[in-house]
Amino acid sequence: MCRWRDKLRLGKVAAFKTRRRAYNGPMHPLVHRFIARHEPRHDWRVHAKSAAAVTLSVSLVGGLGALTGIPLLLAPLGPTALLIFGQPNSAGAQPINIFAGYFISTLVAVAAMQVMPEPWWLAAMAVGVSMMAMLVLRVTHPPALAVPLLILTGPVDAGRLFGVLLVACLVLVTLGMVLHRLPPKMRYPLPLAEEIEKS
Repeated sequence: MCRWRDKLRLGKVAAFKTRRRAYNGPMHPLVHRFIARHEPRHDWRVHAKSAAAVTLSVSLVGGLGALTGIPLLLAPLGPTALLIFGQPNSAGAQPINIFAGYFISTLVAVAAMQVMPEPWWLAAMAVGVSMMAMLVLRVTHPPALAVPLLILTGPVDAGRLFGVLLVACLVLVTLGMVLHRLPPKMRYPLPLAEEIEKS
C-alpha cells in the first residue's frame, strides 16, 4: 500500500513538472536570462575586504580633497573603486583602462564643451564618441563615461579636471596594488600572458 502511494505521489510530481515546463514554453529561457546571476561566488571574506577597501579608498580621496581644498571626490570614482576592489580581474579595472578611459572621456568632453557649452545632446554625443574611442583602443572603463555628463552640470576648468582625475586615479590604483597583496590575496594588476606561462 505504501509503495502504491509513493508511486502515485511521484507520478503527480512528475506530471506537475511536465505541465510547468509546457506552460513556460519558449519564454522560460528568456525569463531565466533576465534573472540569472553571472558573477561567480566568492568567500564572504573576499566581499568584506572589497567593501572595506572601497570605503577606505573613497574616504582617503575625500579626505585628501578636504585637506587640499581640491574637489577630488567625483561621482564616477565610486564605480571605479568598485571595479578595482570588487572585480580586480576584469579588464575595466586594469590601470591602463582607468587612466586611458578617464583621459579620453575628459578630452572629448572638454573639446565638446568648447564648441557649445550648454546643449544636453552634445554631452550625449561626447559619451558616444568617448565610448567608441575606448572600444577601438581596448581601454574600456565604463565609469569614465560619466565625465561628459559631469561637465554638463556646470563650467569646469579643463586643466583642473585633468589634474583632479589623475590624482584620484593614482590614489585608487596605488591602494589597489597595496591592498590586494593582503589576504585573501588577489593579483592586481593582472599578469601578462608571458608571466603566466613562465609560472
